[in-house]
Formats: sequence, structure tokens, C-alpha cells
Amino acid sequence: MNFQSIENYITQFPIYQYTFLSIDDIEFNDKVRTICKRECPRYGKSWSCPPAVGTVDKCRERCQQYTHALLFSSVAEVPDYSNMDALLATKQEHEEITAKIEAFLKQDAWRCYTLSTDSCSICEKCTYPKKSCNHPDLMHPCIESHGILLTKNIEENHMDYYMGEQMVLWFSLIFLREA
Repeated sequence: MNFQSIENYITQFPIYQYTFLSIDDIEFNDKVRTICKRECPRYGKSWSCPPAVGTVDKCRERCQQYTHALLFSSVAEVPDYSNMDALLATKQEHEEITAKIEAFLKQDAWRCYTLSTDSCSICEKCTYPKKSCNHPDLMHPCIESHGILLTKNIEENHMDYYMGEQMVLWFSLIFLREA
């Protein structure tokens, strides 16, 4: 599989780090979902989060229909890492980059399934569970919603996970297979 066209394309964006992963190297773990349930205020309130995305087993099956994944990060500066509103305000640029890369991949004859860094925020209020998602083609479920634990992948590929309290790293994971 030749990833050169992808690499050539993504260099135009302020991507901090990236790597290509084999699907077999991605860890799915129910414990990640437990953290979602206990700690995330969006749990059960968004189409991009559990339980709407399905069980971890269903998410694993969906992702394993692909052969590889592109994992990439971008960096944003934040004045106060503990201010969640300020922190979340920095993710929009990353989401725009993710959408552009996804569109390029689809145009370049790749099948892809895209997960991103946090719960979807396209709509001011999510329609879950009363109505179908208003933007299913634009919505990217969060990586953790699928029970994916990226720590090992990040470490093995010498990527950064933490850069201090003034910086936030946003991650996306795009599953790929040739069309």
C-alpha cells in the first residue's frame, strides 16, 4: 500500500505528528468505555459517543473492515489547560483539518472511516436519541468512544501525548482501505 500521496497532501496542514498503523496494532479495550461512562458529560447525549456508536465489539468489527489507519495530531496553545471551554474552543481547527483530509482520501479512491478527538460539536444541541443525526456524513465519533487505547501506538511511534499545561494535542484516526 503506497501512502505517498497521503503524505504529500497532509504536509500542507499544521499537522504536528503522524504515522500509519496496521489495524492489528490498534488496541480496543472496554476499560476506555468505562472511563467515558464515568467521566464524560457527553456520554449518552451524542451520536458520536457511547452508547450510540455501538458496543466496543461492534466498533472493533467496523474498524477491522479497514487495513490501515492514519493517526495524526495537531497542537493548540491554551492559556489554562483546566478551563474546559477554552480548551474545547481550540479543537475547531483540528476538526477542519480532519474533514479536509477525509475528503481528499475519499476523492483519491480510499474508503475511510474517521474518528476524531472529542465528541462531535457540529450542532449546538445533538438530536440524540430522539432523531437521527443531522450530519452523519460530517460527524466523526471520538476515538475513545470506540474503546480505542492509543497509548502504545503513540509511544511505539515516538509521538508526543503531552506537551505541558499550555498546549493541547488533538488526535484523529482515519481508517483506510483501497477502494
